[in-house]
Amino acid sequence: MSLDRFVSLWPEQGSHYAEQVDWLVIGFTGMMALFVVPVFVFLWIFVFRYRRGRAALRDHRPDGSLKVEITWMLLPFIGALVLFVYSARLFFEARTPPADALEIQVTAKQWMWKFQHHGGQREINTLHVPAERAVKLTMISEDVIHSLFLPSLRVKQDVLPGRYTQMWFQAERPGTYDLYCAEYCGTDHAAMGARLVVLSPSDYQRWLEGAGDAPSLAAQGEALFRQFGCSGCHAVASVTRAPPLQGLYGRSVALADGSRVVADDAYLRDSILLPQKQVVAGYAPVMPTYTHVMDEEAVARLVAYIRSLADTPPDPSPPHTEDPQ
Repeated sequence: MSLDRFVSLWPEQGSHYAEQVDWLVIGFTGMMALFVVPVFVFLWIFVFRYRRGRAALRDHRPDGSLKVEITWMLLPFIGALVLFVYSARLFFEARTPPADALEIQVTAKQWMWKFQHHGGQREINTLHVPAERAVKLTMISEDVIHSLFLPSLRVKQDVLPGRYTQMWFQAERPGTYDLYCAEYCGTDHAAMGARLVVLSPSDYQRWLEGAGDAPSLAAQGEALFRQFGCSGCHAVASVTRAPPLQGLYGRSVALADGSRVVADDAYLRDSILLPQKQVVAGYAPVMPTYTHVMDEEAVARLVAYIRSLADTPPDPSPPHTEDPQ
């Protein structure tokens, strides 16, 4: 069997971002070699020339060049500054997903990866995405800290319990790529792997159509919204008044302590599982917690439903400040 099966001189590049990261690593390594290699070369030259017993001039009078010293300081500084600007641009790019990115919910659990598409398709340890399109992963863990790592795309992000983290990528070429957990998470950490299957846009559309006719993630969230009785307080016609959800997502919300917060995914999740954490101004803190009642996948569906109400005009009626109990 060929040694190339076990040793790869250069990792596979599955995206344009991976190429940029590789050039950054090459540039940094080259600059380090440019300034470190001469030091070791001259070190061995001097060791050989001035070894014991060899006749050599050992006059230690000071002798230097200001131009050489300034050049030796400026060149590393300029090189480091160029690498800093380049790496800062890559960091900003990696943390700024495009507005039209395809969103997928990721839930990590010992020892598997669960993926939920907004069309309702669900996968375990396999993720299908289209090529040449930005994909944003909104991730959370059900137990311990995990880390989603796609070495071929040069992207990695920790997945934390109780907190959403995000990562995005754009695979340029169809193919199958390895996905790993890069954070030790327990006994079977080494077996917590998955596959990223990148399809052409037409093949991806066919995969979506063949993956089942399950309701969309938002529709599943609406079913949970009614199943758990959320509509009894948050629906427009409900008797018990609670903060309206129509037009809520992405809006600034005034809290009882006088602060304001943007109603994003993290805020909505905390409002479901930790309702006393950020109480909306004008409403009594009477909502029960759904911790240990809903898992993270159910919460993601509810959040998707509330997000679907973003374009609905908010309820213009004033809030009820009295305690409904």
